[in-house]
Amino acid sequence: MNPISRRELIKRLKTLGFSGPYSGGRHSFMKRGPLKVRVPNPHVGDIGISLLKEILRQADISEDEWNNAR
Repeated sequence: MNPISRRELIKRLKTLGFSGPYSGGRHSFMKRGPLKVRVPNPHVGDIGISLLKEILRQADISEDEWNNAR
């Protein structure tokens, strides 16, 4: 697993069945059924590995699923 851009994160989440991103409060979010996952705001640089792992945990996505969603 490597750091990833926000654009690539959104692209892969869509591949895994999420819709969005939708604006909401301080962060946008993506949905799959009743599940909502917050997406980091655009900023300089990539999303680090630790934050990516936390997003995947909240989205109930395994590393294998993530790596195969390209």
